[in-house]
Parts: sequence; structure tokens; C-alpha cells
Amino acid sequence: MTTNENLMDEWSALPWKDIERSVFKLQQRIYRATKRGDATTVHKLQRLLINSRSAKLLAVRRVTQDNQGKRTAGVDGVKSLTPPQRLALSQRLKLTNKAQPVRRVWIPKPAQPNERRALGIPVMKDRALQRLVQSALEPEWEARFEPNSYGFRPGRSCHDAIEAIFNTICLKPKYALEADIEKCFDRIAHRELLQKIKAGPCIRRQLKAWLKAGVLDQGQWFPTESGTMQGGPISPLLANVALHGIEEAIAQKYPRNTERGSIHLKRCAMPMTWWFCTRTLKRSGRFGN
Repeated sequence: MTTNENLMDEWSALPWKDIERSVFKLQQRIYRATKRGDATTVHKLQRLLINSRSAKLLAVRRVTQDNQGKRTAGVDGVKSLTPPQRLALSQRLKLTNKAQPVRRVWIPKPAQPNERRALGIPVMKDRALQRLVQSALEPEWEARFEPNSYGFRPGRSCHDAIEAIFNTICLKPKYALEADIEKCFDRIAHRELLQKIKAGPCIRRQLKAWLKAGVLDQGQWFPTESGTMQGGPISPLLANVALHGIEEAIAQKYPRNTERGSIHLKRCAMPMTWWFCTRTLKRSGRFGN
């Protein structure tokens, strides 16, 4: 049996259930440490997870086998990896504070076929590394995110947002306002986002490298002064981090159970949509300023 055949057998023979269980247990510890406000332990556990062999193997598998866009190439043209290449990639995964530019792909919008939106496709190594960093950051932010946020979160979907909206409006007459964030991913400020994340220095520098890597569109390089790499595994999480706090800000401006009525915010995605639901206003019958 050749070396490649041995490596193929080694990849397929990996105990994936045990690997997933090991990563999940670490993520649970990060979640619990965040809930009790222990930032030092959170950062230690995140470093432990990022350096974990199980987390690296799982990140490579998610990107190269499980994801729907697994055969989409970045600027290096690599569309797929063999099992030996997957093992080699998992051994090379390390935060380096460097990133290759993303390849810009234009796809039609679901609701508007005549219009197109841009996706940024990172190279395979950056996609696997983003998935690895996401696995470390996600449990921390799941412990912080607002309860009425449903877009791009594990275990939540637009159907959950629809159910929450129905439960809010079913008992009394209410007004409902649907608002779309135009170019949400493209207009996220890098500096404010990195300050908000408050991750360890290694993670923060790697995130900055991805955000500033630029894009290649038809062979021409363009800088990225704002926005996230829409199309990368970590982009949805970064967008949710950027939007975090909106529910609290609205609640402060429009307190509930007042004479003007109360506002309930439900945020979902695909497309990123906000639903503002309010009960019938007692006096004017419409929204106040």
C-alpha cells in the first residue's frame, strides 16, 4: 500500500464523533466562562481550542467536505483537496497575521434576478483558518447575543424569527415595519468591529489581516477599507457582532409599556432583515419621532 493510500485510510478512519465531542466540550467551557464574566479564562480556552488538533481537523472537514461551496476556488484556483492534502492542511493551520486576497464573484440576488451582489471567496487555507477562529469566537458571542437575533446563528433560522413575530402580533392589533439594511456586509467599519470583538491579540491581528486583504476582480486588486469578506465562513459571525447592541439601543430610546406604545425588534437574515413590531399606539395611532 502506498503512502497516499495510507493517508486516505487515516483520514477516513479518524474518530469524527469523538473529535466533534471534544471541540463541543471546549466550546461549552468558553460559553460558561463568558456567562460568568471571566474574560481571562475565555481567552485561554480560545487559544487552547485554536491550537487543538481536533478543532483543526474539524475545520478542514467543514470547509473541504461539508460546506455547500466546498468546490469554489479562491485566487489560487484550488477547488478541492484529497484526503492526504486535508491532513497536511490541518497540520499547517496556524494564526500567521497574513491573508491572501479574496476572489470576487458576482451572483444574482434571489429576489432581484436583474441585480447582482458580490461574494468574496477566500483561498482554501484561509477558509479553514476562518472556520477554526469562528469555532473559538462563536460560543463567546452566543453567550452575549441578544435573544431576538435569528440570522446566521447556530440552531436558529428565519422560521424561528417568523414564529417570534407571530407570537408578538397575534394577540393585539399592531403595526409591523420591515426594514432592510442596504449593503450590510460591505459597510461594516473595521476599526470599530475589531474594538468590539475584544479578542486576544493573535486573533485580533488575524481578523485584521482578513479584513484588509483586499479583493481580486477580473485580475485587478482592490483594497478593502470597510466591510467583511462576504463568502468567508467567519463573515456572518462578524456581521452579527457588528449589529449586536441594536436591540438595547432601541429599548432605551423607546421604553416599553409607555403611553406611546412599545417596540419589539426581531432581527433575521437571508436577506438580512429587521422586523420592528409595535402594538397600536394609544394616542396618535402612528409612530412617534
